[in-house]
Amino acid sequence: MIFDWSRGELAEGLQCYRNQQFWQAHEHWEGVWLKCSEPDKTFLQALIQVTAAFHHVQRKNYIGASSLLTRALRRLEPYPEEYGAIAVGELRNSVRAWLENLENADSVREIAFPVIR
Repeated sequence: MIFDWSRGELAEGLQCYRNQQFWQAHEHWEGVWLKCSEPDKTFLQALIQVTAAFHHVQRKNYIGASSLLTRALRRLEPYPEEYGAIAVGELRNSVRAWLENLENADSVREIAFPVIR
């Protein structure tokens, strides 16, 4: 599958993600994910987990967010720096920074959400 982030459900989800409407992004991408085959399926699943994690951050469920980010990072690890027109290396680094940020739920800092580009 060639990911086309400029139209359709992928584009809608990306716009939602960029507007910090994480649950809506998750919903747009899930329909595409169901139709994917490997290795695209696992890759898109990781992106969906990232969006769901930040939905949890918005609701201050830091334990749930940390769990989802850990699983997403595990899924993203095998992919090259760029995959599916996404800067995977940058995304992994941002996810790691968020996991560090979430280690102590009492002192979670306001840092930028990862950019998906």
